[in-house]
Formats: sequence, C-alpha cells, structure tokens
Amino acid sequence: MIATRRQIARAAGLVSVLFAISRLLGLLREIVIGAQFGTGATLDAYLAAFRLPDMIFYLVAGGALASAFIPTFTAALARSQDARHRAAWKLASNVANLILVVTIVLAIAAAILAKPLVERIIAPGFSPATVDLTVSLMRIMLIGPVIFGLSGLVMGILNSFQHFLSPALAPVIYNLAIIAAALFLAPTMGVRGLTIGVVAGSLGHLLVQVPALLQRKPRYFANFGLDNPDVREVLRLMGPRVLGLAAVQLNFLITANLASRLTEGSISAINYAWLMMLLPQGIIAQGIATAVFPTLSTLAAQRQIDTLRRTLNAALRAILWLTLPAAAGLLILRVPLIQVLLERGQFSAESTRLTAYALAFFSIGLVAHSVLEVITRAFYALHDTWTPVKIGLAAMVVNAALGILLLVPLAQGGLALANTTATTLETLALLWLIRPRIDGVGGRRLVNTLGRSLAATLVMSAALLLFTSRAGGLSPLVIAGAGVLIGAAVYGVAAFALGREELSQLRRTS
Repeated sequence: MIATRRQIARAAGLVSVLFAISRLLGLLREIVIGAQFGTGATLDAYLAAFRLPDMIFYLVAGGALASAFIPTFTAALARSQDARHRAAWKLASNVANLILVVTIVLAIAAAILAKPLVERIIAPGFSPATVDLTVSLMRIMLIGPVIFGLSGLVMGILNSFQHFLSPALAPVIYNLAIIAAALFLAPTMGVRGLTIGVVAGSLGHLLVQVPALLQRKPRYFANFGLDNPDVREVLRLMGPRVLGLAAVQLNFLITANLASRLTEGSISAINYAWLMMLLPQGIIAQGIATAVFPTLSTLAAQRQIDTLRRTLNAALRAILWLTLPAAAGLLILRVPLIQVLLERGQFSAESTRLTAYALAFFSIGLVAHSVLEVITRAFYALHDTWTPVKIGLAAMVVNAALGILLLVPLAQGGLALANTTATTLETLALLWLIRPRIDGVGGRRLVNTLGRSLAATLVMSAALLLFTSRAGGLSPLVIAGAGVLIGAAVYGVAAFALGREELSQLRRTS
C-alpha cells in the first residue's frame, strides 16, 4: 500500500511527536546522569563502554538491517497472493534467526576481547583503573545488542505495515528505564546501575512492540533460509550498508580515541554536545525519514519514479525549512540551554564551557545530518546501498584526517568540526549522485525553499543576537525560554512574509 502525502505527513507528525518525547526523555536521562557524574572519568568510562555494543547492534541489526529489510519485506508483501503473507513472514523468520545467532556470537567474542580492545583501540588514553571500569561496564551492556537485534527487526516489520506508533514508543521505554536506573540504582551501585538500566531498557524496547506485531498475525519458520531469494537479497543489500555503518562507527571510535587523549571529561563533553544536536535532528529529520521510507520503497518497487521524486522533494524541503532555524537557534542559545538543562550537581560551569564549545561546531552540521537521514533512505529504497557506502567511507577518511589535524588547535571543538565538515560533504555528494537515478530532485523548488528559509533564519538570528546582547542580567532560564519563543515567532513571521508555500503545504498535510 502506498501512503499519500497527507498520510506520510500525519505519520511523520506522529513519529516526530513521539521522537520529541523520546529525545526529551533522553535529555532528561542526561540531566540526571550529568548531575550525578558530571564530565569526569567515570562517565567517560560509561560512554566508552557503549562503543562496542553499539557497533555490534548497528552493524548487524540496526540501520544496516532496516535499510535492507524494509524494501525487501515491503516487496514481499506487495507480491503476496495470499492474505497471510507467507513469503513475507518466512523472510522475517529467517532474518530473525540469523540475527539472533550472529549477535550472540559477536557479543561473546567482544566480551572475551574487551580489555585489549579498550586499551588499544577505544580509549588508549585512559588510566588502568578507568580501563578496568570500562571493560566491566561493557561486558554487561553486551547483552543489549542481542535484544535490540530482534527489536530492530520488529520495528522494520511494523513500519512496513505503515504502523509507526509502537516503534516510536520503543525509545521512550528505553529512556525511561535508564532514567529509573539513574535515579534508583546509581546512588547505591554507581555507574554500574546505569548498565542495568541499559539492559532493562533494551528489553522494554522489544516488549512494547510485541502486541502490535501479534495483531499482524505473524508466522514463524524455524530455519535460516539461506536458499531463500528474499534472504539473499537482504544479505546482498546489507553487505555494503554494513560497510557504511562501520565507517560511521569507526568515526565514533576515532573520536573517542582522540578525545581520550585530551583533558579528563572531553569524551563526556562531546557526548553531551552531540546529544544536544541530535534533539532537533531526531524530532525533525528522523520523524520525516521514518515515515517516508516505506513509501519510497514501495514507489521504487513499482517503478513510480515521478511520484518518488516528488515525495522525496517534499521531504527534503520540509527538513530544510525546519532545520535551518533550529541550527541557528541552537548555535546562538547553546550556553543558556546547556546551563538550564544540564548545569547542576556534578555538572559544573566548566562542564558547560566544554560542552558549549563542542556544540558550537556540531550545531553547524544539523542541516546536513538531517538531510542525510532522508537522502540515504532514497538510495536504499532504490536498492542501491553501495553508493551511500562509498561516499560514507570517503567521509570517514575526511573526518579522521580533519580530527587529527584539528585536535591540537581546537581540542574537542576540532573533533566536532571534523564531523560537521565530513557530514556536509557526504550529504552534498549524495544529493548530486541521486539526481540521474530519479531524473532530478526538484532542484529549483529546493533552492527556492533554501533561499526563503535562509533569509528568514538570518532575520531570526539578528533578533536573537540583539536579544542575547541585552539580556546579560537575566537568568539562563529566562534567556533560553524567551530566546526560543522569540526565535520561533520571528522566523514564522519572516517566513510568512517571504513566501507562504511551505506554510501552506504544512497546513494541507496536517
């Protein structure tokens, strides 16, 4: 079934609201964690311990699986002649069995090799005590990828059925579990209490989706299906996507490796800044990208390229219209926002300074990170996972090279700037390369939207700079709150005056 633009917009709105709740809970999670652990060595160990479990999940059962599974599963659903969708459920069962075996094997191997991996690759700048803490935390969190693997598959199945509510609720449950652990376990168990919350949250992430899955009357087949053409197609599509995500995860490892050589707390500061940037990115881009991906996949399967191009163009224009002012506002208001959200307990004024410095460079990349969410899915919908991989690998090299070059002069800010530069180049390259595949991307309309949004953003930025320059005596809460309201109001008025096309489109699709 192909969703209309109105249905996509409504789905995107629903997912965006739930993503906003999830991101806000994620921010609350960081507020609670930051108040207890600040930006010290203990939190650095906790964040470094995440790297390997995250890598296993994303490479085997995260974005790699979703990008390969959803187009293949939706195609199997579309060609199913029976109401029970036997071929589609056989594919889902085969993939679930493969995920379970592979993630268990990798988790066991990672647990065995945890110490040398931390000492030599993940955080060579850590002290011996911090290395030991990181290893012990990592071994607990390696349970997570096994559970998340199945949960990610269920999420892909439900999205293919145009069901977005339960998958969007899953991150909310995950964040609530970690918040509960931070509040009730961390005071007595320390940072190890957080790892219990991580594992419990991954289980909740899966269980909250099970009722919706059961409503689709799934069928289970107890085999791996390596002779199944659909399974082979998923594996074929996953191969290059795994390489692409490996590049992304290597970027995170490189960042952690380099940051471990800086002053204590640098890894934590970069993490806080990254999460602050991801808040608007998740609310805007991931909501739109999640809602539009199944439709792009179906349109590609049915070779409706003109409709696919128009759908992609509408999604990109919406992202540009919303993320440009968000990026500017985040850059200008970053210090009071961090003070209000994070500065309490062990999160000191120095922690705010370190985080705001990195966030200044991350915020510049918000637009590119957001556009990348949609443009890569367009390639996946076309069953082309190699092109994003090649560009992603090139971006990884750029990120690593710039990170090394900028580490000394700019410290953690240099690492953030390297990420922003590499992602911007990656996004521009993919936009250029998809044009011949779908007979253009509606470039004139994109440029018109970009011009109007940029002009309105400049007006908004001038108003915010004027306000912040005269608000020195006000509390951070007042500056941040009033700044957000002023920015939204000025941008809305300026955008309305410069052109009503995007506002009219939002009204039509609401």
